[in-house]
Amino acid sequence: MNIAKHFDYIVVGGGTAGCVLAARLSQDPGCRVLLLEAGAARGPAAMSDPAGWLGLSGTSVDWAYQTLPQAGTDGEIHSWPRGKVLGGSSAINGMLHIRGDRSSYDAWEAAGAVGWNYDSLLPFLKRSEHAPGRDPAYRGLDGPMIVAPGPGREPIWEACFEAALEAGHPSNPDTNGATGEGVGWQEFNVVGGARQSAADGYLRPAEGRPNLTIMTDASVRRLIIEHGSCRGVEYSTSAGDETAFVERDVVLAAGVIGSPQLLMLSGVGPGGHLRGLGIDVITDLPGVGANLHDHPKAVVSHAASRPVRTKTFARKPLVLTRTDSAEKPDTQMIFIDVPIHPRFTPGPEHGYSIIFSLMSPASRGSVRLASADPQQPPLIDPNYLADERDVQRMVGGLHTAREVAARDALAPFRAAELFPGPDARSDAALRAYLRRGVSTYFHPVGTCRIGSDPMSVVDPELGVHGIANLRVADASVMPSVTSGNTNAAVLGIAERAASIITGERLETADGLVTVR
Repeated sequence: MNIAKHFDYIVVGGGTAGCVLAARLSQDPGCRVLLLEAGAARGPAAMSDPAGWLGLSGTSVDWAYQTLPQAGTDGEIHSWPRGKVLGGSSAINGMLHIRGDRSSYDAWEAAGAVGWNYDSLLPFLKRSEHAPGRDPAYRGLDGPMIVAPGPGREPIWEACFEAALEAGHPSNPDTNGATGEGVGWQEFNVVGGARQSAADGYLRPAEGRPNLTIMTDASVRRLIIEHGSCRGVEYSTSAGDETAFVERDVVLAAGVIGSPQLLMLSGVGPGGHLRGLGIDVITDLPGVGANLHDHPKAVVSHAASRPVRTKTFARKPLVLTRTDSAEKPDTQMIFIDVPIHPRFTPGPEHGYSIIFSLMSPASRGSVRLASADPQQPPLIDPNYLADERDVQRMVGGLHTAREVAARDALAPFRAAELFPGPDARSDAALRAYLRRGVSTYFHPVGTCRIGSDPMSVVDPELGVHGIANLRVADASVMPSVTSGNTNAAVLGIAERAASIITGERLETADGLVTVR
């Protein structure tokens, strides 16, 4: 039975951004808000266990996407986990809260996202977090997401921290503060030993509001677009197909894959591609689904001279640095207490790994529809290592990781290098290792980027070009990926989106920020 419903706002996708938007927009009791999530309301108990996040891939709370074969990584088909549950990827990720350096936000404005620089986004990054004891000029003190380093200490992580300092990387007391560059301690969204997802921080406190309707196991099939305006959505539940109409805005927060997929299914996207699938073109926007990119990562793995597996959720080091003559921080290193084999397959040995990742890749790929059927997974092509500059900079990152691994602080733990292995020294050998070993860092962005040029998808107020009452507010709007794990940035984007939509004036220590 088709049941028509009317709301002021419809938020499509209950992931990180969707939870923020639903909570913020429903603060006005006079506004009716509908949140639609394709996954379940809650996942398995393991979802709250900080140590169990890797085991969530491929379960019911994961979309379990796969890429097309990647020529740059020897034809590998990569698994691309994305959260399919309230909280989205914040409910299945590694819980790291890392903004990255301010330079990667300033790059957005330089690329045409007017008004989207670090200083403009900082009040909203702060608004999302509760980071007691930090500098209030840069950090939030009363936001929903509780952010802190791990509480315990482990000898292996203290040694890694010291090794990074010995290798010449400067100490940074707060990598989410004035600068992201240097050696600091990772911060996590973990509260009382349990994961805090965006659903926990934002949505659970709001879900009892009478003006907020949360529908899970609800898959949006298409947008209703008439006369250049988005009027609502069609979605499916176990009870059948339903329709919801909107008085103000439909806000897509379905993520870097789901948001462009839904736009294209609704006739908004590259005209030739849509017509080839028999989809009527409403607005020819060639940038929809383009500009897909991710942080490519690889590892330097060592066997250990003694067991190093940690038993506590301890503080762990983070390094953000520059390779060669890079003008901005472009390489991140984190550490893990197993000897990771290529493609993130743990080995049987005692050991540890340095995961290094390129923070500013040049390679770009795409998301395209496989068919006009909303149930058909889209074609995902991140185009890893297509640009040779990425390969060379990844080689630089590998050298940087090896330099840290060789420092005296790690001598009590160090045994043989397992990967790439002591014989892999030439540039050709290291390039071959990377093409075998690079994999996703779970940080895809960019498929509905902000801008005003012909390949952009949304304007600086996140409105879709050519369609009224339709916005996108998630990782897909980033023109380029940040130099940190992306969940913290998505929280800030969604906070700012809510303020843009409502016309709010956000009070800060320096005065009022007018956002519209």
